[in-house]
Amino acid sequence: MKNLRPELIALLKKGSCTPRLSKLAAKTHSKATTIHYNIKQLESQGVIKTYKAVFDYKKVDAGFCTFVLVNLDKKEYKSPEDIGSMLAEYPEIESIDIITGEWEMLLKVRTKDISQYYEFSKKVLSLRGIERTQSLNSLFQIKTEFVKMQ
Repeated sequence: MKNLRPELIALLKKGSCTPRLSKLAAKTHSKATTIHYNIKQLESQGVIKTYKAVFDYKKVDAGFCTFVLVNLDKKEYKSPEDIGSMLAEYPEIESIDIITGEWEMLLKVRTKDISQYYEFSKKVLSLRGIERTQSLNSLFQIKTEFVKMQ
């Protein structure tokens, strides 16, 4: 049988999951058609953006998690969204937030290990518009995407 694991993981990370209507109906004591209608409404209103799997990242070769604080070059500060859009193209970056305080952006980066993070940081964090960064490595994850990991 063909091993689809890498392809499936990539698709599930991007949002190729669908809700199980029968389970939701049972938990809410409603009809599946009512659940389907409500979900379609939430999707059309843009409330639900996508459905994706929550992984045990160590088991999908993305167990090294780093939070990266980013300071932007003063010339780029007026458009942090542009820098964020550029960074969003890198698959290692799980999330990008524009923040307040001493730093302008917060990135959540997932790589296989520290060596892969080092290669990522050399090519990405030296891009135009990024003045300096500070990396904070996650030692152990207790909860992600509203799911307890233990």
